[in-house]
Amino acid sequence: MNAQASNPQSWIPPDSGMDDDTELLEAQADVRHLRKTIIVLREELEGMRFEKDTAVQQAIQGSFDEITQLKSTATSLRDELESLGYEKDAAVQQAIQGSSDEITQIKSTATSLRDELESLRFEKDAAVQQAVQLSADEITQLKSTATSLRDEL
Repeated sequence: MNAQASNPQSWIPPDSGMDDDTELLEAQADVRHLRKTIIVLREELEGMRFEKDTAVQQAIQGSFDEITQLKSTATSLRDELESLGYEKDAAVQQAIQGSSDEITQIKSTATSLRDELESLRFEKDAAVQQAVQLSADEITQLKSTATSLRDEL
């Protein structure tokens, strides 16, 4: 009866008509059944823990993979942005250099044209002076000739 007192759930009242051996066998069967149930439940619990741990590890790995991929993408985009910045700076410098070269060439052309214009003005002034001098000489000569002819008459 001690076994019945220690386990109140499987306790069977004494007046149930069962003998002690039958009660003992049923109690032992209940204990075996409960132990099997405990083992099965423990295995299910361990399986669920394993599945949970596996799911957590997969989620962590998935997050780690995504973080790694995002870092790689960010690095790639940063590198591309820097490259575009360098290309833009190079294009600006090239445009500035091209403009500077063109400005230098235009200044040189303007100086050359100014020098040529001054030279032409000088030549024109010299030609005008020469023409004026020739005209003055011719006028003087004509006056001299006219005076000579008058004197002869």
